[in-house]
Amino acid sequence: MSNIESIISGLIRRAGGYVKYAADSGGPAHFGISQHTLSIYLGRNASTAEIENLDQSLAHKIYRQNYYLAPGIDQLPAMIQGFVFDSAVNHGPEQALLFVQRSCNLLGAKPALNEDGVMGPHTRSATETAARQFSSRLMRTLLAERRNFYFKLIEARPAQQVLLKSWLNQLAEFDSSDTWIV
Repeated sequence: MSNIESIISGLIRRAGGYVKYAADSGGPAHFGISQHTLSIYLGRNASTAEIENLDQSLAHKIYRQNYYLAPGIDQLPAMIQGFVFDSAVNHGPEQALLFVQRSCNLLGAKPALNEDGVMGPHTRSATETAARQFSSRLMRTLLAERRNFYFKLIEARPAQQVLLKSWLNQLAEFDSSDTWIV
């Protein structure tokens, strides 16, 4: 199994089967694929029944193309690909790459990266340097960026507070340390 297939399988395991939470602005999802995402992939409005009956192999295909290859996550150091991919699925590829760019800047990227949420040669180079020089600190910085993002989401939409425990549990799967300090 390739690294991305292993990453996708892990994400599907964490996402689970069909879910529909009233407080979740993403709407119903299956294997983590939302109705909106499936609609974009199909080029038409997907029905709730199509989400409920989504085939796992189609979910793999959507993840691989739209959340791994298209945004350039495959170009990042292997040690952070799983985390950034998971972030792309949950928050969109642009936000996931913003986490990377902000983290590199916090770790002193020279020159500082333009925080535009787009994978480019400077982002790739700065991330490779940060992974080589800072390793676990890069991962802790990424975790803190995403954790803070969750709290900003709740501040903007208090009804999503009910999802915080689930979000933090998901985040904890990527945390091999006992601290959130950057």
